[in-house]
Amino acid sequence: MSGTSIKAKGWVRTLPASAGARAGRQWTLRHLESLGWPDSDPETVDAVLLTVSELVTNAHVHAHSDAHLVLAWDSRCLHVSVGDSSPYLPAPREPDPARTSGRGLALIGALADTWNVHPTAEGKTVTACFIPSAPERPGERPGER
Repeated sequence: MSGTSIKAKGWVRTLPASAGARAGRQWTLRHLESLGWPDSDPETVDAVLLTVSELVTNAHVHAHSDAHLVLAWDSRCLHVSVGDSSPYLPAPREPDPARTSGRGLALIGALADTWNVHPTAEGKTVTACFIPSAPERPGERPGER
């Protein structure tokens, strides 16, 4: 490497099905607070928390599995990954007004900057990337660009 370095922070937690999505949201919020995001970028915080809720719920309900939640901040993107033990990859579905489920992946696609899913030896992992809004420049008022 020619003088470049990457600084990253990461956190990992396993959420058993008995813990529920709420525990994942609370845990994630504490780490977003350590990055200062609730004050600087509340909209992205809301998107991250909703995504965590959807992915953890999917692991528990559809995969009948613990959810392995990983947050990795590389100073550009917050990677939110949830792994479970199901080998079946999720497939986006057309929303059906008569059904109460089936909108999660469309929601994540709308909230995240990017997302993907890949099989693992243990099942699969879904990862969504969130790039926070650019911080305001000194002396600049919100929305002034």
